[in-house]
Amino acid sequence: MTFVVTDNCIKCKYTDCVEVCPVDCFYEGPNFLVIHPDECIDCALCEPECPANAIFSEDEVPEDQQEFTELNAELAEIWPVITEKKDALPDAEEWDGVPDKLQYLER
Repeated sequence: MTFVVTDNCIKCKYTDCVEVCPVDCFYEGPNFLVIHPDECIDCALCEPECPANAIFSEDEVPEDQQEFTELNAELAEIWPVITEKKDALPDAEEWDGVPDKLQYLER
């Protein structure tokens, strides 16, 4: 089992989750974070830390966001690991809760 970062992280990119991850399995893109499924130990520490409520257990990813499971695995292979908290994107609060943000994902 792994955890998955979903749609609401796009254009927010809060990094509170990174601070608590004991295995450094978060990877950072320009406006989104992902979790490497082979490195996640299913500790669940990240889920409650996400201010955008964008992290779900693999078996609890909302039906309309199932594609994010594969997207996390794909992007974790090419993006650099992130191990320390950084500031969220400048307009994160404005984007928090906006639906259907996949179109805004920057690779």
